Amino acid sequence: MNQTVMKTAIYLILIFSIFLSSCSKKLTDLQDLSPEQQTSAYKVVRDASYGSDAEQVMDVYLSQKAKSFGKRNFTVVFIHGGGYYFSDKSQEERYIEPYLRKGLNVVNLNYRLKRGIPLATSDLTNALNYLEANNTKYGLNLDNVIVTGFSAGAHIATNVGFAQNNPEYPNRLDKGITIKGIINFSGPVDGVDVVERVFTDHENDQFKAVGKALFSSEGYESKENIAIYEPITYFDPNDPPIFLWQGGLDDQIPPVTFERFVPMMRKGKDVRIIIPTGKHSPNQEEFEKAYIELFKFLDLL
Repeated sequence: MNQTVMKTAIYLILIFSIFLSSCSKKLTDLQDLSPEQQTSAYKVVRDASYGSDAEQVMDVYLSQKAKSFGKRNFTVVFIHGGGYYFSDKSQEERYIEPYLRKGLNVVNLNYRLKRGIPLATSDLTNALNYLEANNTKYGLNLDNVIVTGFSAGAHIATNVGFAQNNPEYPNRLDKGITIKGIINFSGPVDGVDVVERVFTDHENDQFKAVGKALFSSEGYESKENIAIYEPITYFDPNDPPIFLWQGGLDDQIPPVTFERFVPMMRKGKDVRIIIPTGKHSPNQEEFEKAYIELFKFLDLL
């Protein structure tokens, strides 16, 4: 084989390799892994510390299959709900189970509770920056991050996801981290002052405690300070796509808090599912239908 033919062959092999690497398996086409297959596919690092506080820990699910997904090799970071006051990553694992059945890399995050929205929100940034600084240990695709959560966790995910291209936002992600999509189940996008009053003025003492702990100030927080932690403040055409699930009868994050945001959602980019009779937490049927649409959303990113 002469040099010209050899060079041509190498060139064609490189082109073919690039073509293959650009191809991606659609998540909607993947068969769910059985529990046994999940056990063999994953290495799980439990309670990895990303900060000095005992609550700054996460479970990292490392998949042997994820790299074969091409551009759909997402790193899914989930943040639990609980009003910034209750709950734990172990109590809302149903939200990560569909991703694990697909074979995606998943991070299930705890954050500092009972110390307000600002500190809790900073912990998503802290965790991502820790993963980037220690990624030789984890091997995650941090150029392809999906941030997601339920309730308070969805609020954190959406705020951080929208704010990263805004230089005025106080908590910055390190280089090497790109948020490609946001998945929000029942999390505030606007009207955090309304949510604060729903809890603070509630007749239930536990709800009152949640409301009073959302911010450090006595009484209601100022609208100016609240705006820093309202995703709508940062929403612009260049932000990552958002998948928003909303219950029409949600008594914790009232539908009125979505009224300004929904008309701003970008056609062909963002997805909204509203269940008129839905409550704050999706029931099992609503949950399963939502994830069917959610994986379609991820396949388009």
